[in-house]
Amino acid sequence: MKWEIFHRTRYRYASPVRESFNEVRVRPVTNEHQTLDSFLLKVLPAARLQHYEDFYANCIHHFELPEPHDTLLIEANSVVTTRPPATLAFDAMPAPLSRLPEALRSERCFDYLQASHFVDLSPETWRLALDATDGQTDIWQSALAIMRFVYGNFRYEPSSTGVHTHIREVIEQRRGVCQDFAHVMLGLCRSVKIPALYVSGYLATETASATHAWVEVFIPGHGWRALDPTHNSQPGETYVKIAVGRDYADVPPVSGHYKGTTDRRMDVEVQIRSLA
Repeated sequence: MKWEIFHRTRYRYASPVRESFNEVRVRPVTNEHQTLDSFLLKVLPAARLQHYEDFYANCIHHFELPEPHDTLLIEANSVVTTRPPATLAFDAMPAPLSRLPEALRSERCFDYLQASHFVDLSPETWRLALDATDGQTDIWQSALAIMRFVYGNFRYEPSSTGVHTHIREVIEQRRGVCQDFAHVMLGLCRSVKIPALYVSGYLATETASATHAWVEVFIPGHGWRALDPTHNSQPGETYVKIAVGRDYADVPPVSGHYKGTTDRRMDVEVQIRSLA
């Protein structure tokens, strides 16, 4: 499938700000499941755009605006072709729990077994993970059980949390949005030593209005496998990946700092159109 994605972020400041430094993570990746056909990033006021790859191989654009300005507009236009990803059957048992030490010895899994900015491995998180995986003997089946537990025990409620909400608050309130569902699943998986990473991207539907978040878990012998606890499903052709990290703190679409007023307004618009 082919998707055209328009992503706009606009900041309005109550009074002019200056010395603004920003990082932008909105360029979709090219991998075995998707191809980035075109990408255009525009910033107003005009600034020189540069980019680099971070530790997790995410593409980060960055720019500086030293002069005073009272608005900042960031627009990204992408065209992405997606393909059906390789999936594991829901009843498959490809790797017994006894193989988890293989992941512990892997450098690429180490960061995804630790606590992170928004995800802790508290005793309460561990107990929930044990409840969710009770009776499971396979890594994949344990991950599926955790996904179903999050989907079944947490209520999706728009605007109930913010981008800085910690897993502790989500577990206490048992509600949140896709970012929170992903964080809870990360905490439960890591508590039982299943490597799990955070994915930022788009759920490509005609009604999409924001970025989406889901999880990938590492299955020895099968690599990283995507699971979406918000929809209790394996992501397919309607998912477009942008970036990965330990949690949301590693992949915000826009981040940065400036000098000036803290009185500002941010508006985000995402439009997705099917081209084929």
